[in-house]
Amino acid sequence: MYRELGISELVETFGTKIEEKLTNRFQKIDDVAEYNQLKVIKAMQDNKVNVSCFQSASGYGYDDVGRDTLEKVYASIFHTEDALVRPMIACGTHALNIALSANLRPGDELFSPVGKPYDTLEGVIGIRKEEGSLAEYGITYRQVDLLESGDFDYENIKKSIHEKTKMITIQRSKGYQTRPTLSVQKIGELISFIRTIKSDVIIMVDNCYGEFVENIEPSDVGADLVVGSLIKNPGGGLAPIGGYIAGKEKYVRACAYRLSAPGLGKEVGASLSVMQSFYQGLFLAPTVVASALKGAIYAANIYEALGFSVYPNGREDRFDIIQAVTLNSPERVIAFCKGIQAAAPVDSYVSPEPWPMPGYDSDVIMAAGAFVQGSSIELSADGPIKPPYNVYFQGGLTWPHAKFGILMSLEYLHRGGLVSI
Repeated sequence: MYRELGISELVETFGTKIEEKLTNRFQKIDDVAEYNQLKVIKAMQDNKVNVSCFQSASGYGYDDVGRDTLEKVYASIFHTEDALVRPMIACGTHALNIALSANLRPGDELFSPVGKPYDTLEGVIGIRKEEGSLAEYGITYRQVDLLESGDFDYENIKKSIHEKTKMITIQRSKGYQTRPTLSVQKIGELISFIRTIKSDVIIMVDNCYGEFVENIEPSDVGADLVVGSLIKNPGGGLAPIGGYIAGKEKYVRACAYRLSAPGLGKEVGASLSVMQSFYQGLFLAPTVVASALKGAIYAANIYEALGFSVYPNGREDRFDIIQAVTLNSPERVIAFCKGIQAAAPVDSYVSPEPWPMPGYDSDVIMAAGAFVQGSSIELSADGPIKPPYNVYFQGGLTWPHAKFGILMSLEYLHRGGLVSI
């Protein structure tokens, strides 16, 4: 079948040698998936999920049982007081914008102790000038970069937090950077340190790409809010849209008022006909995330063996599903993404090209032949066309598909004379 799908014997053999070395790593991933699967089942059982939860609701959505129960399930999984899980939240950036704008006021300061946030948040914050940014409402921002070692710069973090620091934002994943992704344990250590400086500051964690990778979540180590997208990990590949915000009740309530309107909050917002997909996707999420993690580790080991720099490397522990590969040329980035696209079940015949995508400061190429547009828990790859020419691979609803995608990316690079095997 690999030959019928365009994978040469040379590429397949190379991949098989890499895979044989990963058996023990993959077993550990399966162990975490099993734990998280049971955690999700327990949350669904404890909150008495039943078939009525899958019914469609319309209009105002008053008494939407499926919506309200699902939010209790999320709160149970994340061990939080409350949660907001809605199809009206379009993406992770939208969810983060809601959490920030709901809990910050003019004169407040937002602080990042982990450096620059993901590109699309630059416009939200006002680092890059965009209409409607937090900066336009008089909310200031500062950041402290990570040390070269990837550790927190505790000395400068302490100096930067002051009386106007209202909210701390911690991005768990690396985004379009090659810094380390943060483990939940490290996030907990940072949160504990921050609490010694200012105990009442609101701490929000951008949890995108990290859900179900470990046995615990940032809310288990002191985060006031955790935020993510349902077309990433927790949607399990079935959620067609949506996002979540879980945390302390008063902060989640503020988010609900921001999403709908003051005085309305969580009471309105019909779930329409997406509830079964939300529940079933959440049920599948732990094993889907495990497949994506296997793909990331496989990719790291494949490209490391070929001499490329990879982040994380092939031996490091994993704390999100993203794998960065430094390919050192735009031609390689484009060929890699074309290979990922060619491995897709949807739009495999399409050839992705770089383009000036809204929210980014350079041309970006994105490969994703997905059932849900933009779903990065599905097999996908993307990267900005700028030095050092990193490509970011993530997703794969099943391990065989993730594996096939990586092999096809290598096939395209090899065919183009861009790598030697």
